[in-house]
Amino acid sequence: MRAKILIADDEKDIVSMLGSFFESKGFCVLPASNGAEALKQAERKPDIILLDINMPGTDGLEVCRRIRDHISCPILFLTARIEDTDKVKGFAVGGDDYIVKPFSLMELEARVRAHLRREARHQFDAQIRFSGDLTIDYSERCLFFGEQRVSLAKKEFDIVELLSQNPGQVFDKERIYERIWGYDSEGDSSVVAEHIRRVRSKIAAYTDRVYLETVWGCGYKWVR
Repeated sequence: MRAKILIADDEKDIVSMLGSFFESKGFCVLPASNGAEALKQAERKPDIILLDINMPGTDGLEVCRRIRDHISCPILFLTARIEDTDKVKGFAVGGDDYIVKPFSLMELEARVRAHLRREARHQFDAQIRFSGDLTIDYSERCLFFGEQRVSLAKKEFDIVELLSQNPGQVFDKERIYERIWGYDSEGDSSVVAEHIRRVRSKIAAYTDRVYLETVWGCGYKWVR
């Protein structure tokens, strides 16, 4: 089955060029020229998304924020320039990577395929683990407290998956960032703390028990 790639950019020439390129590489292309179209195309469950940040109206950051809780595929932002604060904003709303314009099509394809391979590895390990009153469903990529489902954004669950499958082992922010975002990502390990804060907040709505523990000066670990 061909991988579906959503390409959203307000420059129609870029959408057309990238669409033709990825179709020639065997992808099924879902084009969008603005945020509203991107939201509509996201309903078709793409396998990966290329999302321009600076679209008028509903920009890429807002599109990412609105779809991230129910779309788990990798989201790669396209941008003409990027500052560290912009990177943090993008990763905080659930982005996975940045591609700075102008970019090489060969590099873009390599990054897309790397993210798809990483996603396939995550989905291969489909199992359920019980930890106290918490159930982790690795196939559905979510948590349960009793019958209550706790939906996590993609990177939030990736962190839970990494730490819960290595209970008691301490991971510092840099190591978590490298394992989850990848060595070649354009981001900063400071986003790890924000993602962990959001996971804790969601878990705290159901229990007082601490599952994600901070080991001060060292990093984080999953408590059995």
